[in-house]
Amino acid sequence: MNKKISVGMMLTIVILAMTVTFSVTMLLAMRLFDSTVSNVKEKESMYSKIAELDRYVRSNDYYTIDETLLYDTISSGYLVGTGDRYARYYTADAYAKLLDIQNGVLMGIGVEVAQDQTGYAKVLKVYDGSPAQEAGIAAGSYITAIDDTDVRTMSGADAIEDRLLGEAGTTVHLVWLGSDAAEQSADLTRSGYISTTIDYQMTAGDVGYIKIRQFDATTLSELDYAIRTLRNAGAASLLFDLRDNAGGLLDAALNCIDLICPEGVMAWAESRDGTREVLGTSSGDSVVDLPIVCLVNGNTASAAELFASCLRDMSGARLVGSTTYGKGTIQSSPQRLSDGSAVVVTVAKLIASNGESFDTTGLTVDVEHALSSDEQMAFYDFTLETDPQILRAVNTAQTLTGSATVGGVNAASSQVASSEDSSADAASGEEAASSEESAPEEEAASGGEADSDEADADADEAA
Repeated sequence: MNKKISVGMMLTIVILAMTVTFSVTMLLAMRLFDSTVSNVKEKESMYSKIAELDRYVRSNDYYTIDETLLYDTISSGYLVGTGDRYARYYTADAYAKLLDIQNGVLMGIGVEVAQDQTGYAKVLKVYDGSPAQEAGIAAGSYITAIDDTDVRTMSGADAIEDRLLGEAGTTVHLVWLGSDAAEQSADLTRSGYISTTIDYQMTAGDVGYIKIRQFDATTLSELDYAIRTLRNAGAASLLFDLRDNAGGLLDAALNCIDLICPEGVMAWAESRDGTREVLGTSSGDSVVDLPIVCLVNGNTASAAELFASCLRDMSGARLVGSTTYGKGTIQSSPQRLSDGSAVVVTVAKLIASNGESFDTTGLTVDVEHALSSDEQMAFYDFTLETDPQILRAVNTAQTLTGSATVGGVNAASSQVASSEDSSADAASGEEAASSEESAPEEEAASGGEADSDEADADADEAA
């Protein structure tokens, strides 16, 4: 039975609907207006304060103001004031240099260094085919002077590596002490070389040791090669050394997790409103079914923490060492500003496969084994056979396979699978690289890992 609605009733309904719509629209508009006015007032107050300060200083300060320094410092201070621990401001010169490094304009000599208790730069690694290798510099050497400047006057490895960088084809004069403590010197010409991110070999007890220094575009192929080589050599378990790995490219870490772990979500990006977006899902096509141990420390950060967390939660890995750094955030790629400077900000929180964040807290380990003060002082002197944390991690790996022994690593009695002999195979198809591999655009595509000490990608690679 059909009921007819009178014209009057219809008009009443229409008017009521229009009234409700108008009321809701006005309410939203008023809230937006109030918010806009509030923001305008806040910005006006901020600019007014800066202008007042500027007028006073310019009228009374004895010193002449360096305008460029002033603007750069204000910009940097603004980011500090946001409370974003990983926001970073690049001056125009610093950003131009970063691009030059990534585009191969600036290159190094092919070494990784650390400034130890002597104050000199201890060479930790020399890359194959690099200017340093051609000059006869070997791992364990000490660089004592760069272009006639005593290395002991430089503050940290970053400052040292910065001095080793220069335009391709330029020279740098080095003085170093070899293994026999004899002083040597040479002019090295900066050029490209193939850099690797992984070293590996077999240890006693059939434990395959893999050192991952950072995650970049070549890491997946290197890791795949290392795992296959170690398995063919009889590895019964795998030990991933992630100590001092500050992260790198998030996509690269996710690809490495996918290589090892069974099917499942590897990570989410959580926005500030709490919504989560899946960053990657492991296909489970190439699961590594060996017992796994991850060795970590307080400098294991960002993408490296995600790698360790996923291996523990998805593949049952044991974590050995000490609590990790606790950088569980994702940064934007550098955003270029109109004057040539650039800025990086945090855009999301990184959520691991277990659905939890490790930001600020880090990852707690399953087997605690921190280094003593004396051991920390001697850290760069340890070898695979003498490093107490590696020995503990190897013992843990052997326990997982039921082959634990006393005495730790005995490389002489085991088959060695050297990564140095196969780095060219693992990196085939990659261009000769300088100290930097990943462009800012690549960082953005990867979720924008901007680094972790920050963790700065431009400071973590070789010089």
